[in-house]
Order: sequence, then structure tokens, then C-alpha cells
Amino acid sequence: MSGGVALPAKLQNDLKQFQRLQQELATVQQQRIQLELRLREIGHTLDELKTVPEDATVYRPVGGLMVRAKSRDEVVGLLTEEKETLEVRQKAVERQENHLKERYTAMQQDLSQQLQAAGVQPEAADEPES
Repeated sequence: MSGGVALPAKLQNDLKQFQRLQQELATVQQQRIQLELRLREIGHTLDELKTVPEDATVYRPVGGLMVRAKSRDEVVGLLTEEKETLEVRQKAVERQENHLKERYTAMQQDLSQQLQAAGVQPEAADEPES
């Protein structure tokens, strides 16, 4: 912060908590995006597998290797199970993200009021630190 205004210790602490909340929210949003991408990928793979004959040779990843699957249905089953697990995780991450967004908005309003009371322009709180 510039301007030479000494901020009260509580306000400094609240600003640090706000920064941590911003980081946590960004992390959760990144997790949600990664889950969405993986779910989309699984959906495309399942759609593609529908066009493959049942007796076709299909491979599935095991660690860093591609291993021949027993059948197309084995791979469909594994992907469907992974998709269901990821959907549950996605819902949990979305709930967490929404909760963090609510906290973020409330804290942002509170900090804005505290900064005004301390004689600092609210816009200064939104500027990234260098």
C-alpha cells in the first residue's frame, strides 16, 4: 500500500486473510476446471468407443503404459466408473467454490468499509501487490 497511511493491525491481518482466501478460491477454481476437462475427455472417449466394434482391440492406460484391455466393455466400465467418481468430486468442488465466493464477497465488502474508515481509497485493495 502506498500513500503513507498506517493501517491498524486488525486491518492488516484481515487483508492477509483476504489474500489467502483469494489464493484458495483460485486453487479451487483450477481444480474445477481440471475436473471439467477430464469429464469432457471421458465423455468424448465413451462416445468414440460406441463406434468401435465389440471385438476390436482396445487399450487402456495403466500408469505410464498402454495395456491391451480384455474387451471394449471393460474400458467402457472403467471409464464410466471414473466419470461417476469425478462427477461426485466436481459437485463437491463446486459447493466449495460457491462457499468461498460468498466468503470472498462478504470479506471484500467488509475490507472496503474498513479501508474507507482508515482513510484509504477502496480501489487500493483491488490492486495486485508488486
